[in-house]
Amino acid sequence: MMKLKSSQTRTYDRDGYKKRAACVCFRSGAEEEVLLVSSSRYPDRWIVPGGGLEPDEEPSAAAAREVCEEAGVKGILGRLLGVFENFERKHRTFVYVLTVTEILEDWEDSVNIGRKRRWFSIEEAVRALQGHKPVQASYFQSLRQSCHPNNGAIPVPSQSALPDIR
Repeated sequence: MMKLKSSQTRTYDRDGYKKRAACVCFRSGAEEEVLLVSSSRYPDRWIVPGGGLEPDEEPSAAAAREVCEEAGVKGILGRLLGVFENFERKHRTFVYVLTVTEILEDWEDSVNIGRKRRWFSIEEAVRALQGHKPVQASYFQSLRQSCHPNNGAIPVPSQSALPDIR
């Protein structure tokens, strides 16, 4: 099932849930600092970057695309944390871990809607999400339960040279 939304097509699963994908983006394979972006609806609130799947798009491809559009980062896509349901909004979101390897100076949502991004410790991210995005805050509980060295991806050299973005 599909539904047009201004510039995008929404896709739904057989239960009528919107199909989404997102990434918990880490500065390095140590998984200590996570990148959140400002909400398009509430710019003073932080969210995990993600969005809807396009028709015939794989969840992993959608997750990487959405992170580039919303957060202006690219990286190594690692393990699937899980599929998270938001019963209130009727969403099912495939959530992956991504280790950031490239930070774009200007990106689609920064130019078009003034979206911001910021690095948080995991504890800070959970606190920033708990009140308005409890399902997204729960991603980090799954992260702790599924801690895999190197994010389930091929090891890469240290990314300590990544700039401190704000």
